[in-house]
Amino acid sequence: QVQLVESGGGSVQSGGSLRLSCRFSGYISSEYWMGWFRQAPGKEREGVAAKIIGGDITVYADSVKGRFTISQDNAKNTLYLQMNSLKPDDTAMYYCAAHSLGHPLSKEYNYWGQGTQVTVSS
Repeated sequence: QVQLVESGGGSVQSGGSLRLSCRFSGYISSEYWMGWFRQAPGKEREGVAAKIIGGDITVYADSVKGRFTISQDNAKNTLYLQMNSLKPDDTAMYYCAAHSLGHPLSKEYNYWGQGTQVTVSS
């Protein structure tokens, strides 16, 4: 059973930074993709960034390219999302996901965390 626990959300002013963490446990194959998604009130959940666990291949949504960086620490079983130059439009609940069944930025993932809230004020 895979478990994902996010942390690191909070409130920040526009232009600020946050780093989200997703601690994972259970069987995570090196062939799995893991990703970060977000969902704002009244909007669809959207893919933000994803990476393959066993390598350096990453993919980002156009809206966050150059501002967000996805990374992992294998020793800590943790996936990170470094978010810089935050904007009010980045306000959302952020979710970690593991084991993509389709495109890594689509919602077709087997495992999901409970989410962590990010609020960016102008």
